Amino acid sequence: MSRRWVGALSVVAMMMAVLLAIPAAPTAIAAKSKETPKAQARDGKGKAAGAVPAAGTAIDTLAKHAFVIASDTNTVLFDKLADERMPPASMSKIMTAYVVFDMLKQGRAKLTDELPVSERAWRLGGSRMFVPIGGRIKIDDLLRGMIIQSGNDSCLVLAEGLAGSEAAFVDLMNEKAKQIGLDNSHFTNVDGLPHPAHWMTARDLATLAIRTIEDFPQYFHYYREREFVFNNISQGNRNPLLYKDLGADGLKTGHTEEAGYSLTASVLRDKRRVILVIGGLPTMKARAAESERLIEWAYREFNNYRLLAAGDKIDDAEVWLGAAPKVAITVDKDLVVTLPRKSRKDMKVTVTYDKPIPAPIRKGDQLGKIVVSAPDVPATEAPIFAADNVERIGTVGRMATVAAYLIWGNRR
Repeated sequence: MSRRWVGALSVVAMMMAVLLAIPAAPTAIAAKSKETPKAQARDGKGKAAGAVPAAGTAIDTLAKHAFVIASDTNTVLFDKLADERMPPASMSKIMTAYVVFDMLKQGRAKLTDELPVSERAWRLGGSRMFVPIGGRIKIDDLLRGMIIQSGNDSCLVLAEGLAGSEAAFVDLMNEKAKQIGLDNSHFTNVDGLPHPAHWMTARDLATLAIRTIEDFPQYFHYYREREFVFNNISQGNRNPLLYKDLGADGLKTGHTEEAGYSLTASVLRDKRRVILVIGGLPTMKARAAESERLIEWAYREFNNYRLLAAGDKIDDAEVWLGAAPKVAITVDKDLVVTLPRKSRKDMKVTVTYDKPIPAPIRKGDQLGKIVVSAPDVPATEAPIFAADNVERIGTVGRMATVAAYLIWGNRR
């Protein structure tokens, strides 16, 4: 074999080796956003990653525990001991209702089903719906008695009628809590009466509120009803925000001597939803005042900014060894960021991916990320995806491309 032929084989071997090694260089496209921002980070569920209050927007509260979150973007606006265990009192009835809603959704029960009232339920103390001993009550009425009137007796009738006993129903509550991400909650009863092993956190209560709204929109209306009459007794909803022009549409108050006055609330205003949890306040008046003050602060200091719609093209990325020279990069969901209003003008967006992108590429492949930053808030990230398929070119084309790259440095 001649040296010339051996040399040719060596060149082919080198070219094939290069075909297996894809040249890559990170590409970053940065832009300071003024009028047309580009993107926002999301967590695994498509929610925006959390942020902390910007300097100048900070606020304090008399509440021992407090948590305020923009539920549309999952952005934390205020956090005061949100992960410290606290007695939830009647706010744990949101969990009781969640389990009942789940049974209704699964078809295991119907709103028209009537459940029997035991002597134990009739004798139960605390806030009451005033169920009659030996009577039978529709689930629809029991839900109103539990949510609007905060009836401990209605909770027990639901538990005994749907699960056979309170203990069995509590097992369902703890099981469901784990399933929906309540990582720091434990229940020992269905009504929230004091017990040393019965606790939640403000963060978990906010998570539960959001899951209730998202998972059971057909039943959420119970939480915004202001009054319910049962057994000729009229009782009003204890949620103070429902009686103000704030956009409040739920959820639940709580009070025991141990827990103080507390509230888990949902407010929807201008298509923005804010969830508030406060606990440990000294009086009912303080609960009403602090909840209103924190809600007004959240809407005044923060705003949602739509950065990208699903399918919007962010960039055209160069492709290596592809049938097309470039592929469009996009996002698969509408991306919205919640920021302090004062930080909006200084928001920056950076798109990062490895360049060039090796073919084959499939539509929906994750190619990189968008990083959103602004003064006084943590940077957040969002994934970016290929908008189209790009096939890999054939062997001859790949060899020609590699040869051109080796000789002229042309990646295409």
